[in-house]
Amino acid sequence: MSLKKSLLLTSSLFLAPFQLLTAGTVHAEVPNVVVSIKPIHSLVASIMQGVGEPSLIVEGAASPHTYSMKPSNASALENAKIVFWVGHGLEAFLEKPLETLGNGATIVELDDAPGLEKLKFREGGAFEAHDDGDEHEAGAEHAHSGEEAHHHDEGEYDMHLWLDPANAKAMAAEIEKTLAEADPANAAAYKTNRDALNARLDTLDKTIAETIAPIKDKPFIVFHDAYQYFEHRYHVKVAGSITVSPETLPGAQRLSDIHAKIVDLGATCVFAEPQFEPKLVNVVLEGTPAKSGTLDPEAATLEAGPNLYFQMMESIGASLKSCLSSGS
Repeated sequence: MSLKKSLLLTSSLFLAPFQLLTAGTVHAEVPNVVVSIKPIHSLVASIMQGVGEPSLIVEGAASPHTYSMKPSNASALENAKIVFWVGHGLEAFLEKPLETLGNGATIVELDDAPGLEKLKFREGGAFEAHDDGDEHEAGAEHAHSGEEAHHHDEGEYDMHLWLDPANAKAMAAEIEKTLAEADPANAAAYKTNRDALNARLDTLDKTIAETIAPIKDKPFIVFHDAYQYFEHRYHVKVAGSITVSPETLPGAQRLSDIHAKIVDLGATCVFAEPQFEPKLVNVVLEGTPAKSGTLDPEAATLEAGPNLYFQMMESIGASLKSCLSSGS
């Protein structure tokens, strides 16, 4: 036998046991995961920590209400094995791309996650004053303007589900289940990460409740009607919104109605959002003692990652306390 053949044989004999040991891990390649918006991406990233990193579609300060797909987004979807999104009533820009996705990806609509508390969508945005006790009832009757009435595709439920930590836990359970089924080799890691996430969410829930307890009875106005789940969880007192949805700009009558609402109810703050035109807030504030603040329900100003969800929720609580306390 030649020296060359002898070396090749020796090499093959040496590698064979290693190949047998590693053959069972070939299937364990972490799936490509794509997530629609930052708050959901944060939950997915938390559960995938130490295993892989999910891709995000709506990056930076963009809003899912007004987003347009980019070529890089289409490419990410084509390579995805799992896609997480909230659902048809929120990320309308994703509906057609997901319908035509032909790569056999698992598409998870998180508004169908078991255990979610879903609240009726409030059409109109200029809410009537409520008596204590029925202000936060799902499906409560609200006055609305036909001109500004906004009908979501789903038509029935408010889709800003993540603004309640209990709903975040329900979505996290569905996320972990999906990842474990697609990637069983890392199922234990996903379970450990979700347990840690749930513990953080419990702590967050208590922290926010303590933060806003002194100001929860003070009425305020928001830019668009995105906060119902936060209201319902923490019993804060939103008196109305300038617009129902950011893609539907308010007319002069709407602005006049909200201005009157601030005066009538003694609303101490009007909150803008970083993605949208602040001039509308200034219009309704003019001639009133109310102050302005900023709330960021979609984390436009925050860096994507596992900590974003907690930063976003804590920031909402802190902004409410800061503005409403200064108005006392």
